Amino acid sequence: MTDKDSFQKFMFETLQIRGEWVRLNDSFFSSVRNKNYPPEINRLVGETALASVLLTGTLKFEGLLSIHARGQGSVSLLMSEARHDKTFRCLANYDESAALTSSNLLDLIGSAQLAITIDPDKGKRYQGIVPLERAQISECLEHYFELSEQLDTYFLFQVTEQGAHGLMLQKLPEYRNIEDQDAWNRILQLAKTLTPEEFSCEDNQTLITRLFHEEQVLLFEKESVQFQCSCSEERSLASVKALGQQEALEILEDEPVISIDCQFCGEQYEFDRTAINTLFSAGMTH
Repeated sequence: MTDKDSFQKFMFETLQIRGEWVRLNDSFFSSVRNKNYPPEINRLVGETALASVLLTGTLKFEGLLSIHARGQGSVSLLMSEARHDKTFRCLANYDESAALTSSNLLDLIGSAQLAITIDPDKGKRYQGIVPLERAQISECLEHYFELSEQLDTYFLFQVTEQGAHGLMLQKLPEYRNIEDQDAWNRILQLAKTLTPEEFSCEDNQTLITRLFHEEQVLLFEKESVQFQCSCSEERSLASVKALGQQEALEILEDEPVISIDCQFCGEQYEFDRTAINTLFSAGMTH
């Protein structure tokens, strides 16, 4: 496996600091292929996707992790979902008529909260919420971990024409017991020298060797990352069925088909009168 479209953990063995790399290349381009996002929105979506995949590294079970923010600004919704198997999907809703002149998250989304939801396949759903009070998604996530986990955490996101690349570093609880209490600041200063060109061109092992050549780093096995949308014709028909037969037929009086567009992947499902009559007369047949 190449380092493109991959997730990989690593550990500073003697420092009680863990890390994760994620690279979204073809997978990110697939996720936004049908969206035509302007650059500012594309960057926000990419950073949110990176964050969701990175945070699946904290899951101890099979399930879904989602990050979403709803705001009152030009961007009304920013969202990404990722599963334990490193599949993800992402989206943004924004005012297409607005002039997007700022890269500041607060300017774009306005007053909002950042919610991180963990939804195990088996078990109870958990949600953590933090106010959006920082200029970048990375800073908001660092603030979230500071408040909720009391763990120093660092995020680096780079979204370019080559893809979306992310790094996460985090102190482990045992860090307080090590002698080298300058380790965290040292590792952070080294990580902050990473350039977008290096991130897009070099593999993880090369980056670790360049950045942390004086440290003992254990690199774990890579995992493949893929864009995957859960939309389907069956789910779209279920949405039509939820409308009820009368409302569905009223729509068909004005339109030749009922169209349902997936916000995540842009796929469009169309159902004509024959399909709708079949749905309500014989139940779900697709």
